[in-house]
Amino acid sequence: MLRALILDFDGIIVDSEPIILRLTQEMAAREGWEVSDEEYYRDYLALDDRGIVERLYASHGQPIDPRRCQELVEEKGRRYAQIIKDGLPALPGAVEFVLRAAQNYSLAIASGSLRQEIEYLLEKLELRSHFQVLATADDCARSKPDPEIYLKAFTRLGQLPAFQTDPLQAAECLAIEDAPGGVEAAHAAGLKCLALAHSRPPDELRQADWVSKGFNEIDLEAIARAFD
Repeated sequence: MLRALILDFDGIIVDSEPIILRLTQEMAAREGWEVSDEEYYRDYLALDDRGIVERLYASHGQPIDPRRCQELVEEKGRRYAQIIKDGLPALPGAVEFVLRAAQNYSLAIASGSLRQEIEYLLEKLELRSHFQVLATADDCARSKPDPEIYLKAFTRLGQLPAFQTDPLQAAECLAIEDAPGGVEAAHAAGLKCLALAHSRPPDELRQADWVSKGFNEIDLEAIARAFD
């Protein structure tokens, strides 16, 4: 039985990936490096801010400078906060999907963004109250494709009152992702995964259990039947 949904945030709920791409390119330029659009979507898409900076250093054959890494992460955070001060648009169908899913399932976020960013943007979309659990970059030492963030979200869901007498199982959860690394993380945590082709083409997401072009094409009832 499907009992809970765990959603990624960037590129799933909000249309933030083009902004994060631009900020990543700005961070790289400060160090004298370049990151193409294709390189970002191929190699950086599922990473949190620290993971992005570490990948920048590694991909350019440079040892990580922890102090400089922290400076870049903090500067990215300041720039992003300025950009999102008025909120960000939701991806097509995302708000309607969350409102519908919240009627039947417990909902969580598992994202490499910071908690304050996620909460702020969810409040702007009037969706915060529909997510009982947030697992964010603040909670984890490792980025996707490591499963840590999904394991955190699943554990916190299991602590909700709804699951005290009938414990939640990983096989009863569906992850919703837009990146191959996110799909890998979900599977490593023991979750089935629905991939949405918001950021990458469907053929790059084929390792997911289901692939859809977007929320408006999801048949959640049919997916739920596969859990029975």
